[in-house]
Amino acid sequence: MRAWRGWRVRPPPPPAPPPPAPRDRDRKLTKRGRADAETIGAYMARHGLAPDLTLVSPATRAQETWKLAAGAFAKAPKSSDEDRIYNASADSLLALIGETGRARSLLLVGHNPGFHDLAVALIASGDVAARERVNEKLPTAGLVIIDLAFDDWAMLHPQSGRLERFVCPRLIAATTE
Repeated sequence: MRAWRGWRVRPPPPPAPPPPAPRDRDRKLTKRGRADAETIGAYMARHGLAPDLTLVSPATRAQETWKLAAGAFAKAPKSSDEDRIYNASADSLLALIGETGRARSLLLVGHNPGFHDLAVALIASGDVAARERVNEKLPTAGLVIIDLAFDDWAMLHPQSGRLERFVCPRLIAATTE
């Protein structure tokens, strides 16, 4: 007579699921992102580039970026949180800018791909090498300054601006080395 033995080996429990990733909107700046925001803020303050109005996306990293950049100014420029910036397309950003009134200078703090698409759409002229860099990529903490020939934001339309300058922390570092 044969005896059979049944064995049951219980596998270990599956690993605990990883904690949920933060929503994109809730992501914080990295150490490099904080340094980049401070670099751009210092550049803006040093070159007298204080905007009359800053519209900031509600995303945590955009809020942190503006707080760090604004800290470089003797007096922080006026700012307003603008929910419509988050995930906005270039067309939506264009419409939003058209509603801002008569501020002489306006800064938007937000995200790609909408910001890159908007910059490319607005620029009709300016330094060719800088335009090519903008066309290629708008990096994190990139600052695109576009001059316009009118004083009413409602007149803004594609191909209406001249690229005055384009800088990012990497370009700033390269010029100071």
